[in-house]
Amino acid sequence: MAKGPINADPRVYGSASAAPSFSKEKHSRMYLIRRLWQYLGKNRLLLALALLLSVSSSLLSLYGPKLSGEAINAIDLGAGRVDFDTVFRCVALMAGCYVVSAVLGYLLSAVMIRLSKRVSRQMRRDIFESMTRLPVSFFDRFQTGNIISVVTYDVDTVNQSLSSDLLQILQSVITVVVSFAMMLSIAPKLLLVFVFTVPATMLFTRFLANRVRPMFRRRSAKLGELNGFVEEMLSGQKTIRAYAREDEVLSRFDGKNREAVDAYTEAEANGTITGPSVTFINNVSLTLVCVFGSLLFLGGDIMIGDLSSFVQYSRKFSGPINEVANIIAELQSAFAAAERVFSLIDAEPEQPDAADAVELTDTDGCVELRDVDFGYDAEKTILHDLSLRAEPGSLTAIVGPTGAGKTTVINLLMRFYDVTDGAVLVDGRDVRELTRASLRRAYTMVLQDTWLFHGTIYENIAYGKPGATMEEVVAAAKAARIHSYIMRLPDGYNTVLTDNGTSISKGQKQLLTIARAMLPEAQMLILDEATSNVDTETEEEIQAAMRELMRGKTCFVIAHRLSTIRSADHILVMDAGRVVEQGTHDELLRAGGFYASLYRSQFATE
Repeated sequence: MAKGPINADPRVYGSASAAPSFSKEKHSRMYLIRRLWQYLGKNRLLLALALLLSVSSSLLSLYGPKLSGEAINAIDLGAGRVDFDTVFRCVALMAGCYVVSAVLGYLLSAVMIRLSKRVSRQMRRDIFESMTRLPVSFFDRFQTGNIISVVTYDVDTVNQSLSSDLLQILQSVITVVVSFAMMLSIAPKLLLVFVFTVPATMLFTRFLANRVRPMFRRRSAKLGELNGFVEEMLSGQKTIRAYAREDEVLSRFDGKNREAVDAYTEAEANGTITGPSVTFINNVSLTLVCVFGSLLFLGGDIMIGDLSSFVQYSRKFSGPINEVANIIAELQSAFAAAERVFSLIDAEPEQPDAADAVELTDTDGCVELRDVDFGYDAEKTILHDLSLRAEPGSLTAIVGPTGAGKTTVINLLMRFYDVTDGAVLVDGRDVRELTRASLRRAYTMVLQDTWLFHGTIYENIAYGKPGATMEEVVAAAKAARIHSYIMRLPDGYNTVLTDNGTSISKGQKQLLTIARAMLPEAQMLILDEATSNVDTETEEEIQAAMRELMRGKTCFVIAHRLSTIRSADHILVMDAGRVVEQGTHDELLRAGGFYASLYRSQFATE
């Protein structure tokens, strides 16, 4: 199936500036937090350990300023005496607290990294599982590169936020609470300074977060579009070079790259305003603490050591607020990425089978399309009042010009889409009354676009029948006229194919996929332009071999070369989504209609 191009119909993709969304639902921030918590909650032991380490590390670190104040108070400035025992004790405790705190902090980082890795692994699994349930129409609408961007970039962005930002926020909360309690015990009056500065910080960061989140959502979308464009252009390198369109492609890439960079710059530039602004507010609060603290010291309401401890705690109190403000931009990026991740996970799956759907077993292979109307878009009907009946064991050819609706018929037979009106029947049963899995197992399909995966030739052919023996694979390869070629390879059937089989020709790849299709014990076969990549002589050999091998099976063939379907039991001639003629090859030639015109024009050019 062709993937949607970059400049696709805006009715499908939305405007160029819109963020591609895989589901109709827009997720709120609280919804995203709850979904992320569901992933974290599956690792309760690691979470509990992280919480214990975080609390222990923060408390030890926060005990330092208290000890520092005691050490300073051990100095009697008026008498010129110093209680060195107290000073040394405090210094030793401070050193011990900071060393242990650092070790616990390292262990905490290791635990959070492990936790985030588990979450990202589960996320990717959920995304991939969701994609296996999505209808074919989903992959017709969205670019492969855009989907890959979610699986890689967006999941990594969420993972980075969980491993660093979440840890920082957790420690910041503990630091703020403990620092506030310590300041309250030292000098409650000085806390009045934070009555003004803390609300100012919170209101400002909230305002900026709401402002920049759409920017980060747009940044993720533009990066996804750029990845989709790159994937599309890389897959079409030969065509681009054949038509000497390198400059045009580069120009289009520059445009996509510029949009991605502009979106990235806009988001980062606005996101980074938070840190310096909050730092300024915190510096103002520190100045006020120093001024009013000095007045309290002069009035005898506070000792110099306690004032020193209060200043240190005030910095620790303000520091986390500043740190959280600095990671607001990263959090917005993580929320935008999480929204795309959950949109893909929550994308509407293929409609479930009917509650009373039954398994299709012991298929005779009688297929019928009855008064079918269908359109990919509800506003545009492609097939009009289409009727077709294929008897068991017959060969039905579907021909017509490009865009006539031939492949659409195949999509309906396999139930990749459901008809708008009318019915598709197998053995007299409406396919909507059957389970999709059993219906699709009843077919074997060979497409024009070959698909081979990284693995041996044996594994690629045996993919059509799990557990197939080497003898069965060899028999299928011989019938497909590819056995002799395989045996000329250094490792024969154990030769490893890489990168979708780029080391072999298109024709050989097509023959391998045909051999794969010969293995399953299915009663119905679909060949969609299956011999388009082989020469005429090889095509005739394959046709003869397949006719022998597929004897007794119901076959549907879409072919542009009309000379290859002369032996078809029934030929369906389509034009503009309608059946204009039906009959055998000889009958249609004698009729002198549309098919005869197509055949003569093609014969004249061959």
